Parts: sequence; structure tokens; C-alpha cells
Amino acid sequence: MTGGDASDAERVDRAFLARVIEPGDELAGRWLRELGAGEIARRLSEGGGPLPGASEKRWAGLRSRAARADPARDLADAAAAGVRFLVPGDVEWPGQLDDLGDGRPVGLWVRGTAHTRMWALRSVAVVGARACTEYGAHMAAVLGAGLAERGWVVVSGGAYGVDGAAHRGVLGVGGATVAVLACGVDRPYPRGHAQLINRIAEQGLVVGELPPGEHPTQSRFILRNRVIAALTRGTVVVEAAHRSGALVTARAAQRLGRFTMGVPGPATSALSAGVHELLRGDAVLVSDAAEIVELVGDMGELAPAKRGPVLPRDLLEPGARQVLAALPGRGAAAVDAVARGAGTTVDDAVGRLYELRALGYVERHGDSWKLTRQAMISVSSDRRPR
Repeated sequence: MTGGDASDAERVDRAFLARVIEPGDELAGRWLRELGAGEIARRLSEGGGPLPGASEKRWAGLRSRAARADPARDLADAAAAGVRFLVPGDVEWPGQLDDLGDGRPVGLWVRGTAHTRMWALRSVAVVGARACTEYGAHMAAVLGAGLAERGWVVVSGGAYGVDGAAHRGVLGVGGATVAVLACGVDRPYPRGHAQLINRIAEQGLVVGELPPGEHPTQSRFILRNRVIAALTRGTVVVEAAHRSGALVTARAAQRLGRFTMGVPGPATSALSAGVHELLRGDAVLVSDAAEIVELVGDMGELAPAKRGPVLPRDLLEPGARQVLAALPGRGAAAVDAVARGAGTTVDDAVGRLYELRALGYVERHGDSWKLTRQAMISVSSDRRPR
């Protein structure tokens, strides 16, 4: 134990409870808040009647798990695998998790050398469909890399599809990324991402609520998503169908008062339907890392204004642009007609026309003027209805 951290006894008791209590169990969270980890561990170990709110059947199930729990062995196995166990009260404990109230994790198992609390303070979740399209994978990788280059930590779930693409985008630029698993952090899942998750542990962090050796289940995947939402300043969803688990993360972020963002896709894509539904609500549309940082970052971290390409005619003086616009798209016009169209005098129009001729926009035909071929294409395109 280091100065300012939780006691060794608290850590052992919570390691015991991490083996007994399922993630997100709010009744157990209430017991922890009201009685403390030591008292709950004692009651589960020594027997007696159920704690308030637990049925006889549920209490028997918890007692059965408690009989097989061995926190000393779990902590030793974790240490051997390079894993540490953080609990509330530790200096490294990410305080954002406390926003989950009674659903807060009992503790957090962590692989990697980075400081969990410091990283969480400047982090963004990037989540989305497992069976994503090439567009989804591309956007996740680009967003991950862009956020990393701006000094942000990218948090995701280590899964196939968008999660993996986001992690790889960060790793590709040497950035910081965190994978939150729904199993023991010593047992990478999915197995096809074992190499990726091991690389994340070397360059970033791999974290989870479950003790060493624990396997994932469908409910654990769903409950894991609340940790992703709570750890971060905001959640970005890149491709998600209506029943996607990524939407669970986004809705958890909304309940916690975090920023929720979505990357739009084709209106006809079922994989973007869930994102579009979010965008019809309180989520904010984003298309690049700068827009994400503008939302979640500090005051003044603004995304550059987006505009179309600067065309040569955009650099003309306003008076010259008015004269240019007064010329017909086809055929020639007399100077007095151009002056009337531009709302100026004949003398001013003549001066502007000679200026425009020097720049290659117009040519003189006797007493009349017309657009050059190149200017004709440019001006007619600009006049086209949008």
C-alpha cells in the first residue's frame, strides 16, 4: 500500500466481493455504501440471515460463490500477470466511476503502467458495431488517430469492428488507448484480438471489473458498457444498428451527463440507423476529431470552420465581383448594360472590366465584353441553384 491509498484489508475484502458479486449489482452496491466491504465479506463468509433486500434464494447463491472465493490467490495471480487491483480510496482510482452511484464497480483490475485516474480525466469513448462496414472501420480509425494526436485517450471495448479499428488507429500514431473488458483482464477476449489487447496493455491500459480467469457473458458485456461511459468525458458512436450494444454505452453516457456524439452514415444503412436515432435526440453530430475535442475539451479548443475550396474569383474585390457577375453567361454585353447590372457607373465598370481582362476573366469584342471560356465555366457553376 502506498501513501494515500486504501488499506490492504479493504483491498482484500473488495477482491473477495469482486469474485462473489456480479458487475453493476446495485443492491450489493447499497450494502457496500451502508455497511462497508469488511462487514459484507464477513456476513457472506460466516453465514447468518440475508442482508436487507436479498431473498433467501439469492443469498444462498452469493454464499455459494463466497465459499469458493480466495482473494489472496486472486491478488497473487493478478500480480503474477502484471495486473493491479484498484479500489475506491486509491490515489489512482478514477473518480468518474463514482458517478455510477450504487452501480459503481467493487474494484478495477488493471493491466498496463499508465496512471488510470490521470488518463480517464482526458478520455473519449469511441464505440460502435462489431460487424461494421469499411466506412465504419475507416471512421473509427481516423477518429482514434486524430484524438490521440490531440492528446486525448481513446477508450473502447476491444471488440471486433469499430472498437478494434479505434484502438488500432490510436496505436498506429503512438497514442494512448484503454480497452475495457467484460472478462478477466488476464484472459483477452475476443481471442482473435489477443495480440491487439496485449499490445494495448503494453502501450496503454486494459481494465475490467472481473477477477482473473473470469469469462464474459452477454449480461457482462452490457454492464461493461456503463464503465466505458463513466470513465470518459463523452461517447462517440460510429455505426450502430437499433439494438446495438454501443447504444447502451451512449444512453449510459446521457444518464451520467456526459457528452454523446454520433457519426452519421447513409440514410439507407441499417448499421447507421441507431446512430441516426441518437442524432434525432440529444446526441451531437461529429465528423472528425476536431469536432469531438471542441465538445469535450477545454474552452477555446475550437474546431476550424469548414468551408468549400477558395476559388480565384473569391479573391477579387467586391466591386470587381459585382461587374463579373453582371456579365451574361453566354454572349457579350455593352458597358452600359454591365454598369447597370453591377449597380455602378460606366467609368467604374470600364476600369473593372480592364482589371478583369488582365486577370483572364473577360475579353473585349469591339464595344462589348464577354466572359472567357474558363470564366464562363466558373461563373455558370457558381450561379447554378443549390
